[in-house]
Amino acid sequence: MEASSSESAQASIPEAGLKTLVIASGNAGKIREFASLLADLNLEIQPQPEGLEVEETGATFAANARLKAIAVAQATGQWALADDSGLAVTALGGAPGVHSARYAASDPARIARLLAALEDANQERQQAGLIPDRSAHFTAALALANPAGQVVLEVEGHCPGTILEAPRGSGGFGYDPVFLVPETGQTFAEMDKALKGCIGHRGRAFAQLAPRLAPLLGA
Repeated sequence: MEASSSESAQASIPEAGLKTLVIASGNAGKIREFASLLADLNLEIQPQPEGLEVEETGATFAANARLKAIAVAQATGQWALADDSGLAVTALGGAPGVHSARYAASDPARIARLLAALEDANQERQQAGLIPDRSAHFTAALALANPAGQVVLEVEGHCPGTILEAPRGSGGFGYDPVFLVPETGQTFAEMDKALKGCIGHRGRAFAQLAPRLAPLLGA
C-alpha cells in the first residue's frame, strides 16, 4: 500500500533537555497509545494536569494541536506533545472533522449519530442517482512545544478506510469500532496495538516525528 501520510514538519533550532514529556490530552485512550509509541525512548511520560482545559478554536487539526501543545507547555514548564485527530467522512462533506470529539457526549452516542447521518446522506445520494459512499479517513496532527511554549515540530498522518454499518471489535476508542481498514479486513477496534500503531493515522504521524526527537534527546 502506498503511504498515505503527509508531512508538514517544521523545526526550529533543536534544544537539549527533552527528558520529561507531557501528553497534552485528557483522553486516556490517546495517552495509552502515545505511551506505547514512546516506549522505546528514554522519556518520562506524564499526562496533562487535571482540570486543564484548552479551547480548541482552530479550523484545522494542525491548528488545534498547536494550541494544545503551547498551552500545556506553558502551564507545566515542560515539553508537551499534542495531538488533534479526527474522522472525516466523504459523504458527510468531511464531518465530523475537527468536531469529532464533540460530535456527541459519549463514544456510543458519537458512533450512533455518525451512522445515522451517513445513512441519511447515502439515501439522498441514491435518490440523486449516485452510488452510496462510505469512504472516510482519519487524520492525526502532532505538535511538539518546548517548555517556553514554542512549537518546534509539526507532522501530520492519514489513514484511509470505510465506515461499517455496525460496530465491530472491543478495543480502541472513539470511532474505532466502525472504521474498517480494507487491506487488513479489520476495524481499528479489532487490531492489536502493534498493527494499529503501524498503519493508523497516529502511528504514521509519529513515524515522522520520532526521528526528529533524537536531537532533542541529545542522541
